[in-house]
Amino acid sequence: MGEVMVGTCSWTDKALVASGWYPAGQRDAEGRLRHYAAQFPVVEVDSTYYGLPSARNSRLWAERTPDGFRFNVKAFSLLTGHPTRQSALPVELRPALAGRPGRAGTDPGLLDEVWDRFSGALEPLRRTGRLGTLLFQFPRQLVPGRAAVAFLRQCRERAAGWPVAVEFRHPGWWGEDQVTGTAALLTELEMTAVGVDMVQTLPTSVPPVVRVTTPDLAVVRFHGRSSAWATGSKEDRFRHSYTPEELSEWTPRIRRLAEQAREVHLLFNNCCGDAAVRSAEAMRRLLGLPAAVPG
Repeated sequence: MGEVMVGTCSWTDKALVASGWYPAGQRDAEGRLRHYAAQFPVVEVDSTYYGLPSARNSRLWAERTPDGFRFNVKAFSLLTGHPTRQSALPVELRPALAGRPGRAGTDPGLLDEVWDRFSGALEPLRRTGRLGTLLFQFPRQLVPGRAAVAFLRQCRERAAGWPVAVEFRHPGWWGEDQVTGTAALLTELEMTAVGVDMVQTLPTSVPPVVRVTTPDLAVVRFHGRSSAWATGSKEDRFRHSYTPEELSEWTPRIRRLAEQAREVHLLFNNCCGDAAVRSAEAMRRLLGLPAAVPG
């Protein structure tokens, strides 16, 4: 039976910091991470989607967390085909993005350089065993088809030797007519399929399909079930507190995942106030898991 690890998609979210969840005396950068790691064994790093990480931060994160703690690191936007502002790149790389739509594949040389810097900065996490996976969250515009499959293969080739988890935002990847092919493709590419929980009443809703495509890891991200997912502000989109009944829907699926993968990461992304940490705590209790032990 694999190890189930529960956490959240950020430990630095402004709404979480302002909520009072962090105790007095532990609200600086070091104190926050040490407190979080005493409660949960896994966390997602989302800042790396907006800008390239630094090796210094990776070293500090490793030093401030106990052995066995996992960081799932979100891939930089340019690597996943999202529009990327020139200002998100180091100054010396910005001219290569000038006049381009900012999507991956437009300049392979730029992508290679960005990948080298991105992965190089994360070496301290990988070297200390803290790296869980790299999360490649692809945009809704990545529609199933030959071009998308070719792009996925390019991403896998660039990230050869690194653990990669894939979250699709286009629901077609997990539609009834596509699910088997999607799972087979990710298995072939040795990429972890990310299951999602989200509101299911929208045309863009991704179905809550879970498939184990790598033996080392299975991942589920809980986005909340707000009906404003496609329209409102960030707070509107993620404003949801999971009920015990909603979490209980997942327990049999989680057990099946744990029977097939060495680790199962459950990450709550309903980042509005302290909703994510409270939902993670509730899921941990529901599964009978202990709190993380501080190192």
